[in-house]
Amino acid sequence: MTIFSKIIAGEIPSYKIAENEHFFAFLDIFPLAEGHVLVVPKQETDRFFDLDEHYLSEILLFAKPIAKAIEKAFPCNRCGMSVVGLEVPHAHVHLIPINTADDLNFTREKLKLSPEQLKRVQEKILAAL
Repeated sequence: MTIFSKIIAGEIPSYKIAENEHFFAFLDIFPLAEGHVLVVPKQETDRFFDLDEHYLSEILLFAKPIAKAIEKAFPCNRCGMSVVGLEVPHAHVHLIPINTADDLNFTREKLKLSPEQLKRVQEKILAAL
């Protein structure tokens, strides 16, 4: 079981943003920016493009309102999307409020947000949904 599967199962607490029968979205606790959300399929698959076609199309439809909420909740030029998949062997999409392409640079130092700060970020996104 990956750490994401444990989060989906409720074995590890998370700052949940949205969920349906196939997908789960939650805050990245080591974000590049406030508002950084991970969208993962509940089906545990290592590589993003190994997901079947149904999941590939549906993950974007599931992520769309979350991305729009991020754009409303945080001052940014747009919500950027990235698929990296190197740290956790479970397909996932990063949704991050960005102003420049460099804001999607995963080699940058991550933010260290307190649980209170993460809760406020979660509340802002949920209010914008």
